[in-house]
Amino acid sequence: MPISPARKVAYEVLRRVESGRAFAVDLLQGPQVASLREVDRRLATELVMGVLRWRGELDFQIERLSGKPLKYFDPEIAAILRLSIYQIQFLEKVPKSAAVNEAAELTKAVRKRSAVGLVNAVLRKCEASKRRLSAQGIRQPDPAVMQTLRHSFPAWLLERWQRNFGSEAAQALAWASNLVPPTTLRVCQGKREDVERLLTAEGIHAAPGKYAGQALVVRSGNVQASSALSEGRVVIQDEASQLVGTLVAPEAGQRLLDLCAAPGIKTSQLAGALGRGTLVACDLSAQRLATMVRLLPKRVWPDPQMFLIRLDAARELPFARTFHRILLDVPCSGTGTLARNPEIKWRLQPKDLTRLAGIQERMLRNALEVLAPGGRLVYATCSLEPEENEEVVEAVLSATPDFRKLTSAELSREFPALASLFDAHGYFRTRPDLHSMDGFFAAVILRAQ
Repeated sequence: MPISPARKVAYEVLRRVESGRAFAVDLLQGPQVASLREVDRRLATELVMGVLRWRGELDFQIERLSGKPLKYFDPEIAAILRLSIYQIQFLEKVPKSAAVNEAAELTKAVRKRSAVGLVNAVLRKCEASKRRLSAQGIRQPDPAVMQTLRHSFPAWLLERWQRNFGSEAAQALAWASNLVPPTTLRVCQGKREDVERLLTAEGIHAAPGKYAGQALVVRSGNVQASSALSEGRVVIQDEASQLVGTLVAPEAGQRLLDLCAAPGIKTSQLAGALGRGTLVACDLSAQRLATMVRLLPKRVWPDPQMFLIRLDAARELPFARTFHRILLDVPCSGTGTLARNPEIKWRLQPKDLTRLAGIQERMLRNALEVLAPGGRLVYATCSLEPEENEEVVEAVLSATPDFRKLTSAELSREFPALASLFDAHGYFRTRPDLHSMDGFFAAVILRAQ
């Protein structure tokens, strides 16, 4: 029997993700997936993201069913078994026979014909889970489900969250990080109410976000096929990400610097808020800057004077003039976005946090050097880890007396709708389990006049 296009593409995407050179969210928006029929695109996305979210549990099942350690299997066979066990145990609408038969055909297609018998033997022992661990369906997991979750999270990361947040909060955070996250839009053109009506007419139900004034949270419908998205009236942007852009608070006529700007979602948000003025957007990746050049004209309204520059923000910045506003959204571990990028938890190692913190400190010091007197800088991450967040800010500010953080009281007066998101130290924090959005951190820093 032929292999379904969705399963074939899902396998290929998973193998590329496993190579460590790509992220699933990018590959699933690429031409290979876009060429599929809508029903196949949905299935391919479900398979890829499901396998990545629950990979630890799937590997546990492979070893349990086969009686062999995971390292016994060739990478291709391990990927096929993960894909097939996920279908059998997690997806109600996929018959076991279909998953087993296609696994055998896929094994032949990747030139591992000698392993067909082993694949069949493992999958015949696999039974549908009585719990049916639908990431959409279970909001409060029972103890048995939590054991499955523990298999699907690196032990070191769970232990660190237990130390930092407490046992109960760590459990809730881990569960939220394995759920399918909401799709959230930012309205770029027009009023939010008008765009909401336009989406409704296209069969898309979206509700206003809780905090961001231009956010619409999609409840149902295919937003990828909407005219609002294709015409640039909206962009897909998590609500927490939108709020980080809001904290920059640019004013007309100012010079604004967006470091680490690609792929440009926040850049377009800043451009729209700035209007008349100068916006300099920088990134180290030439490829990602090229993507910005292609996408920004659709997203920017109104249009400030804009410059795109390739540079490494961890090195001394080449600017002769200072900037009134700076957004420094640094490269980070991404532990606040595991629901969207589940492969991160399998790639990340404890030593990475120290390495990233060193880069982040250099970037923050360099950015502060080009902040104008009286200017505002927003340091942001999508990490939940203190080494990348408050420890970086405090280490840098302790050595730079001309700068200070805005306090919680100051920020709450300026952004009253966000008051609950500022902690006692003046830091902005969101968490998937508490706010149904990505986990972000931000500090708002001022330079003395």
